[in-house]
Amino acid sequence: MRNAFVTGLILGILSGTWLFIMRSFGYNSTGNHVSPVEYLSLLIPFCGVYFGVKRYRDDDKQGEIGFFDALFQSFRILLIGGLFACLAGIVYINYFDMASNLFAFSGRLFGGLVIGILICLGVSAALMNKSSKLN
Repeated sequence: MRNAFVTGLILGILSGTWLFIMRSFGYNSTGNHVSPVEYLSLLIPFCGVYFGVKRYRDDDKQGEIGFFDALFQSFRILLIGGLFACLAGIVYINYFDMASNLFAFSGRLFGGLVIGILICLGVSAALMNKSSKLN
């Protein structure tokens, strides 16, 4: 659980920082359109989950991990990272971008949840190496 917390904390801090970096470059979360540079933010959860599960597999599981064990670890990482990212989003909307529409921002958070689930499935399938058991 320590690995998931540390990796999730780093993931949440980087995701929250991304909001403020995008704002400093003039991008905001108003409207339904997404600028192409915002798609770079997908690298943050992908790299965080990949390296977090890989470290968990190599250090805690002695190099052997099944699909469901990797999936649960990746969900833990995203859950912790998502909590910190949501806290950063609340601070962002309440204090820095008050003109932002809460509905549009929550829609982006839901989109991030769907993308995060797809990332978890992909990373778990890529890093599993114990296919004889379901565990």
